[in-house]
Amino acid sequence: MTAYKSDFLNILSERGFIYQTSDDDALDKLFATESVTGYIGFDATATSLHAGSLIQIMMLHWMQQTGHKPITLMGGGTSMIGDPSLRDEARKLLTPDDINVNLAGIKQAFSSYLKFEEQGGNALMVNNADWLMDINYVEFLRDVGQHFSVNRMLSFDSVKLRLDREQSLSFLEFNYMILQAYDFTELNRRYDCRLQMGGSDQWGNIVNGIDLGRRLHGASLFALTSPLLTTASGGKMGKSASGAVWLNADMLSVYDFWQYWRNTEDADVVRFLKLYTTLSMDEIARLGKLQGAELNDAKQVLATEVTALLHGRQEAEKAAETARVTFAEGQTATDLPSIVVPAAELDAGAGLLGLLVRAELVKSNGDARRGIKGGAVKVNDEPVKDEKMLVDSSHLINDGAAKLSFGKKRHVLVRKA
Repeated sequence: MTAYKSDFLNILSERGFIYQTSDDDALDKLFATESVTGYIGFDATATSLHAGSLIQIMMLHWMQQTGHKPITLMGGGTSMIGDPSLRDEARKLLTPDDINVNLAGIKQAFSSYLKFEEQGGNALMVNNADWLMDINYVEFLRDVGQHFSVNRMLSFDSVKLRLDREQSLSFLEFNYMILQAYDFTELNRRYDCRLQMGGSDQWGNIVNGIDLGRRLHGASLFALTSPLLTTASGGKMGKSASGAVWLNADMLSVYDFWQYWRNTEDADVVRFLKLYTTLSMDEIARLGKLQGAELNDAKQVLATEVTALLHGRQEAEKAAETARVTFAEGQTATDLPSIVVPAAELDAGAGLLGLLVRAELVKSNGDARRGIKGGAVKVNDEPVKDEKMLVDSSHLINDGAAKLSFGKKRHVLVRKA
């Protein structure tokens, strides 16, 4: 592990955030001697970011905590195109209205990690639509396009992987890296931004921005990327068996968010404590020594600390208590996620397979049937053997709710409208 002079790079290094930098020594000197402005871009492809984005958000968090200025760049303009990086096919094209709705949702999570100017801090939230939507195409081609080599662009992984697989890459998507590079130069010009951070798949795009900044303005810019994370078993970060692990509580309950981290694989606990919590390295080392059943204590700490950062300490402790009551005592906790079913439907009897899908415990009736056959499905803690079972009002015994379970750790309450 490299020893840095600056607090920011030291923290990132010891916690495992750094994959690659454009100039280690110069960047370290910059952070050790100046207050640095840096940014990460987030495209508005959904109404919430998911847990896969947390590593980037935590990098901005530590940047501010060590006395520097973070910028969250919202891709109101670039979301009109979509980043082709590590994509097998083109993203769905979004309308301006779609993007505005998504941006409003995404903004919710950031204030949990960063203190913005209106909150008395120095963090900025900027939208690249402010400059990209007014570009004169011919002038842009002449002034900016001349600095890009198509030969070089074809060598970047974001392009090369698609071409190697003989999958179409539109001219629209091909322009994405040029616009991202231009974003860097605009942020440098407007806010004296010197650093762009991102996942390692963004390396080529960021280096393009460094080169463009030098050519256009003689600017000295820097890149820092984090590793693309997978779980110990090779799963994608931010994805669970039931779908994306969203950061917004209206898209994923606090309890389910807590459970995602509680279910962390043993081999990932220490790594995730370093990346996703603000616990001291000494405390993380202590938790990392736990073995066997005691490792579950470390997982609960991980889940509670990650949830507290996003949703607040009170909500995190409530989720932990819900889990304790549900699992340790075998009771039904009223804070479990729930779905509401029309009274007429429950009075007549609702099919269990459909309810499991609606509760997002499974993705399809086929998954539900396989779960029943494998003994994973329970209603009110009683194993289900009949895939044609109907859930009706007689099952509403737990404070007016029926408890559906898939496996030992996934539960949803069914309530009558």
